[in-house]
Amino acid sequence: MSGLRCADARQVARRVLSARGVGERLVDDVLTVVAELVSNATRHAGGVTGFSIRQLPDAVAIEVSDASPVLPRSPGTPVAVPGGFGWLLVNRLAARTEISAGRGGKTITAYVPLTVTAPGT
Repeated sequence: MSGLRCADARQVARRVLSARGVGERLVDDVLTVVAELVSNATRHAGGVTGFSIRQLPDAVAIEVSDASPVLPRSPGTPVAVPGGFGWLLVNRLAARTEISAGRGGKTITAYVPLTVTAPGT
């Protein structure tokens, strides 16, 4: 699974969501989250060790695992240190994120809500 590419993960996600009749706006948000989590695992954690996507009653859950226990970081770190903006984007699109970390690495689960909330509501 460490060879999982963003394009492959996005294709899997699109198939799963299409089979469930999920609207295109939500599909775009989910595909963005998938791409960011997979690319972050590839770029910063040695690759993806697990990937799943599932529809829950109120959200789409995207789960990406990697072998690094290092937690994602948000912008605000020194400018000389690259990265952090993908994690910010994931947290803007997801209603919530959960991180389970241990010696064998970490799993990040992002929950993208099924309903789109209008700005300011």
